[in-house]
Amino acid sequence: MTRSTVFAPFDIVEGDRKRGIVLLADHARRDLPDDYGSLGLPAAEFERHIAYDIGVEAVTRELAGLLDAPAVIANFSRLLIDPNRGEDDPTLIRQLYDGTVVPGNYPIAPEERERRLDRFYRPYHDAVGAMIASVAQASGRAPFIFSVHSFTPVMQGRQRPWHVGILWDLDDRVARPLIDMLAQDKNLIVGDNEPYDGALRGDTMFRHAIVNGYAHALIEIRQDLIADQQGALAWAERLAPIVDAIDRRPDIHAVKIFGSRTGPL
Repeated sequence: MTRSTVFAPFDIVEGDRKRGIVLLADHARRDLPDDYGSLGLPAAEFERHIAYDIGVEAVTRELAGLLDAPAVIANFSRLLIDPNRGEDDPTLIRQLYDGTVVPGNYPIAPEERERRLDRFYRPYHDAVGAMIASVAQASGRAPFIFSVHSFTPVMQGRQRPWHVGILWDLDDRVARPLIDMLAQDKNLIVGDNEPYDGALRGDTMFRHAIVNGYAHALIEIRQDLIADQQGALAWAERLAPIVDAIDRRPDIHAVKIFGSRTGPL
């Protein structure tokens, strides 16, 4: 974990916006600004999955380089506020996460909740929206949005067998070929809406892709596979030709409203 008195809530990785691809990393980092200290937690908690998605920043940066595609990376820990939740989601600011009580989040005043939204959450989403609009303008077509996440091999004592999972709601334009191409490697166990369900109202994909009719998918890579630079690079090299092939499909850059399993848009 690093800290700074001047805290930027997001980072931009530049790439060729004419390609029509936007990479996102909601949980890439575990950083906190100085005025939040450590939220009352020991340093060891920031080594865990509860603070960030282990390996995702490296995968995203490597993938952006291989694809020459831009990326938006959230710089703050999900323990501060979770950018992959709707503003009204009860898990937006967690007070308890996988057995850990977060003292700095309990109790939390409405004014502090709004402060975190204004300082971190909203600037990140504004940057995501601006990048998507910029890519749409530069490419002259609807962008393809690809969000990179990772998951812990064990959650609440339960072993997770998947190496990778693809999360999606009703728009399967990216998810279906992505699952199929990954599954061609018989050594991989590929989850379809595992270990989570991709239908989450108000999350990043809902907010920026689903309501706009943009083709998208969220990938979850098991953290032990990308915990070091070698693993992160290997997965970026695995994904780059697959994402590139999907980007070339004729339906990927069209606006199509599929709706959501969570209810009306």
